[in-house]
Amino acid sequence: MKKHANQKKLRSKKTGLPPGALVHVGEVRTAEPLVTLIDYSVGNISERSLTLEEARLLSFPTQGIHWINVYGLHEPSLIAGIGSNFGLHPLVLEDILNTDQRPKIDSFEHNLYVVTRFFQYNTADLDISSDQVSIVLGRNFVLTFQERQTGAFNPVRDRLRTPGSHLRQSGADYLAYSLLDIVVDRYFIVLEQMSNDCETLEEALIRKPTATTLHSIHKLKRESMELRRNVWPLREVINHLIRNEQGFFDHNTVLYLRDVHDHTLHFIESLESIRDMLSGMMDIYLSSVSNRVNMELRALTVVAMLFMPATLIAGIFGMNFQFLPWSHEPYGFWFAIAIMAFIAMVMTLIFWRRQWLTRPDIE
Repeated sequence: MKKHANQKKLRSKKTGLPPGALVHVGEVRTAEPLVTLIDYSVGNISERSLTLEEARLLSFPTQGIHWINVYGLHEPSLIAGIGSNFGLHPLVLEDILNTDQRPKIDSFEHNLYVVTRFFQYNTADLDISSDQVSIVLGRNFVLTFQERQTGAFNPVRDRLRTPGSHLRQSGADYLAYSLLDIVVDRYFIVLEQMSNDCETLEEALIRKPTATTLHSIHKLKRESMELRRNVWPLREVINHLIRNEQGFFDHNTVLYLRDVHDHTLHFIESLESIRDMLSGMMDIYLSSVSNRVNMELRALTVVAMLFMPATLIAGIFGMNFQFLPWSHEPYGFWFAIAIMAFIAMVMTLIFWRRQWLTRPDIE
């Protein structure tokens, strides 16, 4: 999971500031903020982009449902203006600008504030990056704040543009559910990509484990742990929404939220399986390396044992005595060589029958 150094530097700027101070913490991912507004009801829908000044001074009638989406969170004045128009608590505005939040929910009298994250997986680097998504649910409006344009919510926009769709006929609570459902569904894309890379690493591990393979396994395991840390709190967030203590969700929408909760649990369980697989792969790598070292040591031992009788015989005939057997024989040297070769051949046959000279299929 990528960490950006400027996040730490910007966070230090908040030291000593009062709660609710609006300071952007995170990476600037858009050249300038972009604000879009969708007003819809059962029979009508309108979409438009807003200038920053229009977004700061935005007001709308109480009829219909209103969805305001903001790309780019590095303009505190814009966030403050929107927060003032919709009665958002200063701590909510502070959390929107602080882009390293973990998933959480804050309940207020007139709105709910939910923080979650989008994840993108880079197969080439085995790296996961994330963007914070803030969702504010009111009685007839939904506000979403994203760090950059990802196109993740485009399926929801397409459903809104479809006349007679269930989304058009429902309230703001169903829109908030649809956005959360998109967020959780995208987790499974990351999960599938990670699973494919795990299978690739497992095949490489079986064929011929290398230090690069170990590094990739370790990196992927670290990313999976970071992913789990960022997704695990989402269970409690959705549980809180299901309890519906503030009454922001219709009874029928709560049923859909339970489905999102099931998907979240399924994702976490699948992620745990991947983490267990990666842990097992690290054990297999270490066992394979240890087994390879044992094979090499055994090969050296066999070679040393084959030469030990020859060394013994050469040492005996090399002793400095005046009378030694075969020392004055014309074929004494070849007799000694023949004995050495015979003993080596017998030992080789013994080693072969005991399968000391064959390598098991570990690659």
